Amino acid sequence: MIRLALGAAVALLPLVAPVPGIATAADAAEPLTYGVRPFALIDKLADGPLKEKLLSCTGQTPKATTFSIGHRGAPLQFPEHSVQSNLAAARQGAGILECDVAFTKDKELVCRHAQNDLHTTTNILVTDLADKCTTPFSAAADGKPAAAECRTSDLTLDEYLTLTPKMDSFDKTAETAEAYQGGMPTWRTTLFNDGAELMTHKQSIALFKSLGTKFTPELKDPAVEMPFDGYTMDDYAQQLLDEYTAAGIPASDVFPQSFNYDVVKYWVANGGEFAEQAVFLVEPADDWRHDDPSTWVNSPAEIAAAGVKYLAPSINMLVALGGKGDIVASDYAKAAQEAGLKLITWSLERSGPLSGGGGWYYNSVNDAISSDADYYNVLNVLAQDVGVVGVFSDWPATVTYYANCFGL
Repeated sequence: MIRLALGAAVALLPLVAPVPGIATAADAAEPLTYGVRPFALIDKLADGPLKEKLLSCTGQTPKATTFSIGHRGAPLQFPEHSVQSNLAAARQGAGILECDVAFTKDKELVCRHAQNDLHTTTNILVTDLADKCTTPFSAAADGKPAAAECRTSDLTLDEYLTLTPKMDSFDKTAETAEAYQGGMPTWRTTLFNDGAELMTHKQSIALFKSLGTKFTPELKDPAVEMPFDGYTMDDYAQQLLDEYTAAGIPASDVFPQSFNYDVVKYWVANGGEFAEQAVFLVEPADDWRHDDPSTWVNSPAEIAAAGVKYLAPSINMLVALGGKGDIVASDYAKAAQEAGLKLITWSLERSGPLSGGGGWYYNSVNDAISSDADYYNVLNVLAQDVGVVGVFSDWPATVTYYANCFGL
């Protein structure tokens, strides 16, 4: 069982509507909710066809959709990869939920964005396990920032499950481990930290199944040298798939993903039915240009020829500035379309407020970004011009509302 209250979490399932066509534990589910955020973003949009269309859907009933993917749950306000973050995402209509997969010292799989992020995403530095960290906490002093590095592979599974998740943050000026727990951006919140619970990969499978969603586990590159105590990358990649098989989850409900091309090719060659939905995640190198194929490490045509059917580039790879300074599909996106690849992208609402250009996820269209309303302008191009089949978001309700309005 998940530490504290997985049973309590599952008991809340009647609040979650099922994804059409997928069995759920909630037989008499109450409606989902968009909350107020989608409407606040729509209100900021400039008058025009997109705003008119979105406003025309204000009376629609929220429905779960696989176009809306919970990126680590709903971490705009909830600690990522926690039970509560994923419950929030499901209640916002995310039809697919994500577990980023790392491994512990005893080679058990857990949900963590990186193998070495425990010092920023949990309370480990203020527990008795702090001295097990690869790099114990050191205070800021003499112009040097505070530092620490704590890995899932530093702990056994039992030790890991004693930790408490928190919003991902750290204070580089901290002189104590307690102070290091701070440093959170002002546009996030600690309101939902209390009572948040970690999950193993197996527990995420049980929870997501009971919520009626599909699954997208991401195999993370280890921070340790591999093989790890005889544990190889192939072992790691296979173990991820095996846990779905053991849980009786059909491969058609699983989208295993990785930035590691060798891992994706392993799944294509050895994953059986899981190979059909293996997802290759990509992000741009420093010299990458959407209109210069010589800067693409792997071209979409090469990726498709290797048997990969799903490609997941970051948002900034799929959109570009058009001749009128507007947001358009990038040449890279067009090449992926021509290669016959199904496109997923990440991650909407990861950047916080978009005033002043929007940050890394929007650096290919910064000149066209001026406010949070542009989340919908970008999403509209991704859906209508790029033709993505799914969008990761830190607040899935934003994507769910759009998808419901456009019948996606």
